[in-house]
Amino acid sequence: MGRDAGILLDPKAQPVIAHRGASGAYPENTLLAFDRALQDGADALELDVRISADGVPVVIHDPTVSRTTDGTGKVRAMTAAALERLDAGHGERIPRLEAVVERYRTTPLLIEIKEAAASLASLAVLRRHGAERQVLVGSFEWRALIPFRRAGIPTTPARIEVALLLLLSRIGMSWPARVAAYAVPERKRWVRIVNERFLRLARRAGRPVHVWTVNEPDDARRLRAMGICGIITNFPGRMRDL
Repeated sequence: MGRDAGILLDPKAQPVIAHRGASGAYPENTLLAFDRALQDGADALELDVRISADGVPVVIHDPTVSRTTDGTGKVRAMTAAALERLDAGHGERIPRLEAVVERYRTTPLLIEIKEAAASLASLAVLRRHGAERQVLVGSFEWRALIPFRRAGIPTTPARIEVALLLLLSRIGMSWPARVAAYAVPERKRWVRIVNERFLRLARRAGRPVHVWTVNEPDDARRLRAMGICGIITNFPGRMRDL
């Protein structure tokens, strides 16, 4: 099996996608969490990328290291080497994107670019390893997605694009955004994103919808019955027998 994100792009597939790895039981966005997620039956891995002070894409969610490591400070103020010296729990370190792409050569990756400054360096890593077809790239920031779309790499919609699609869905119109799949929460505060209109437009466009973060099997079954494709979860082992 080669590098292929197919299960993330197939509207008929129903992947279990490990949110920051098996992050419900292991330190999030670490190699240990990713390894355990695959052992638990995950079909794909979701991870977050930021940029270090010396321009290296690193796998971490927050703009600071204080919540997930024994250190303090902003990610962008620290070199990749300094970040790697921090303990993320269980003796794990903050991995570089390069290490993840090298380690999981046959695993579909859903990569969330947390800041536009990380885009070009992340794209360079993917190109260096020939991983352009292995990934589905997302970001809240539409600017962060521009380099990937220009390179022909599959992307999900940015936050403003999801909002526009929701508005258009109310009048039965679809928006021809250049996206390969949707990765969205079921709802955001008081706004319900995943509803019949949204799903109908996605089906009409032939685009799968993946929902985060789903940690209870009953919720996953309900969403699957609605037509959701991917379940993005902190506990992939719980979803294995759906």
